Amino acid sequence: MSEQQALAKAEQTMSERFMQKVIAEFSGGVGPIALTDFQKRLAQNYFIGIDATLRAAEEKRQSKKSNREPVPIVWANVNMESLARNVVSAARVGLDPAQKNHISMIPYKNNSTGKYDIGFIEGYRGIELKAKKYGLEIPEVIVELVYSNDVFKPIKKDRNNKIEIYEFEITNVFDRGKIVGGFYYHIYTNPEKNKLVVFNLKEIEKRKPRYASVEFWGGEKDVWENGKKTGKEHVDGWYDQMCYKTIYRAAYGNITIDSQKIDDDYMRLSQMEQSLKDVEVAEEIAINANSESLDIESEVINETDPDPETTPTQKPQQSTLINEEEGPGF
Repeated sequence: MSEQQALAKAEQTMSERFMQKVIAEFSGGVGPIALTDFQKRLAQNYFIGIDATLRAAEEKRQSKKSNREPVPIVWANVNMESLARNVVSAARVGLDPAQKNHISMIPYKNNSTGKYDIGFIEGYRGIELKAKKYGLEIPEVIVELVYSNDVFKPIKKDRNNKIEIYEFEITNVFDRGKIVGGFYYHIYTNPEKNKLVVFNLKEIEKRKPRYASVEFWGGEKDVWENGKKTGKEHVDGWYDQMCYKTIYRAAYGNITIDSQKIDDDYMRLSQMEQSLKDVEVAEEIAINANSESLDIESEVINETDPDPETTPTQKPQQSTLINEEEGPGF
């Protein structure tokens, strides 16, 4: 058998093992059940997405010339029990990794188990889906960026005006100027409950990830040749789109959750989110205590966005985060 054939056979076996674990989680331990075509497709999409993420992370691990994590980032070293539970929870909510900005996967080393856990990061569309599934009252949501040439005027409630509204005019669609801020507006069945939230540019950038990639947000980036830093180059990135996504996440992250709708899947997703926050805190402490630089290029927004409240959970001990997150998704 050739090496390529052996690899294909191993991948097929891992795919089958993955599906068996997921099916067992869907059944809830009450015996085998038949998955719907939609559930099967979602499970397959998760396998394909995680497989690609593991390959990319392992390639990056092998490319390191120093401080290389000794444990290969491969399926054999993944905590499959935890992964299957996470996949089922995310799938039940309707998050599909094959759809842009739904959800993405991040492998991180958990030294307490010696294996890699797979953390799930909800994209801005994923946050919208979860809010619509678990929200107490689902408003219509409007999200806009405001540029220097636009005209924007918030009108707050007072004695004469019982409804919070705003005036917004784009005076020149082809030359709107520079971003000065943005807003979201929740529209309820009862207009008196409508809510306008305004962000200036400083408040938007405050939600920017600590390790935001210049490929997305723009800025200066190091240029390397033959292993040596030779200077800097400017990267335009997708600054407008990242600002818009930041407000979009806040708009749906601030929808009140109905406590009667909260289930095990919601709790598990919240715990995963908190676990990744704890991992990044541990990484930041390690970086500040040593002179090593953190090798993370992250476009994860929700680890620094203070709006959504998550359920505390026990953090992975001495974990190493390998982050291969989503891009702008256009």
